Amino acid sequence: MSLRLTGIGQLATCPADNPQGDAGLVNDAELVIADGRVAWAGPAAQLPRQWASTEPWDCQGRLVIPGLVDCHTHLCFGGWRGDEFEMRLQGHSYQEIAAAGGGIRHTVKHTRAASRQALIDKARSALDDMLALGVTTVECKSGYGLEPETELRQLRTYRQLDADHPVDLVPTFLGAHVIPDEYAANRSAYIELLCQDMLPRIAADGLAEFSDVFVEQGAYGLDEARQVLATARELGMGLKVHADQLSDGGGAALAAEMGAVSAEHLEYASEDGLRAMARAGTVAVSLPLASLYLREHYMPARDALSAGCRVAVATDFNPGSAPSYHLPLAMLLACINQSMTPQESLMGATTIAARAIARHDRIGSLRPGYLADIAVIDAPELNHWLYHFRPNACIARFKSGIEY
Repeated sequence: MSLRLTGIGQLATCPADNPQGDAGLVNDAELVIADGRVAWAGPAAQLPRQWASTEPWDCQGRLVIPGLVDCHTHLCFGGWRGDEFEMRLQGHSYQEIAAAGGGIRHTVKHTRAASRQALIDKARSALDDMLALGVTTVECKSGYGLEPETELRQLRTYRQLDADHPVDLVPTFLGAHVIPDEYAANRSAYIELLCQDMLPRIAADGLAEFSDVFVEQGAYGLDEARQVLATARELGMGLKVHADQLSDGGGAALAAEMGAVSAEHLEYASEDGLRAMARAGTVAVSLPLASLYLREHYMPARDALSAGCRVAVATDFNPGSAPSYHLPLAMLLACINQSMTPQESLMGATTIAARAIARHDRIGSLRPGYLADIAVIDAPELNHWLYHFRPNACIARFKSGIEY
């Protein structure tokens, strides 16, 4: 099946090898979809004759972008934590809330108690809304079980949703989120459980493509994280690191040392850590919604870009520190609070986000051969879309060439 998007006011091709500030914008463009992939894209005046009679789909002067890629979410969880929102507004810190029994451990309790069907239904509802926003690929972490049964339940939820839902899911195992309460007096025993039981089972069943670890005070130290990441690497899994969110704990440098595909958060990453990431090719994943909700420092995106890092933009959707999956809002915050240009922000939520999940050779760009994951935005061009914020400006979306 072939389809020709006509009347494109501005097309953002987002080539994977472009500098981050160059989203490959083409005005007065057309794009041809054939067999679920982009067959041609460029100025309308240069459309090859072979595609001239292809069925048209009129964009009526709108912006067309690659389907957005949310490369950091905690999609599957039980319960919510609205009471913590009020506590933060009253001046309580992230660490104080966690010490009082809130935070991640609160969500662990509710996720352990949730049935698999309840988790599926809740995550599916979020995916429906994300697709409506133009998001076509979502990385999704476990980490709210912290014991084998519930961690596997989360990852199997992702496997089922990936098969049933148009949005593609990329699962990440985050068993090393925090140390669960029952192992508080014996941290090494839980790390042994991770490395000798959970990671081998998950790798053998192919339930997760990546393994992640939260390097932070109150979570995991560098040596503990290194042990978990080394085990995952030996098992053939890709690596990710929650790094330097609340303090500079050396997580960025660790991600570079271990060859992680991405380091995520980085609000307090050092210049040396960012430079090490740039040398290693580790993507820096900015999560501005978390900074907004926590009223914390924003990741220094300009410093990361100056150091040579590629900077992705994602939501960190979770029930506590970022209870929103609105990726276009995160992109706007990256522009306003991190001084990223609209083109840098869009590249960060498309091809660079795809690089953070090792898929930049097939999604995140609208070049021939890439999957036809496309969002049609009710705006004449990119700058207007991001500056004129609306609840949802996406009026159509295509996943592998199929309109949803």
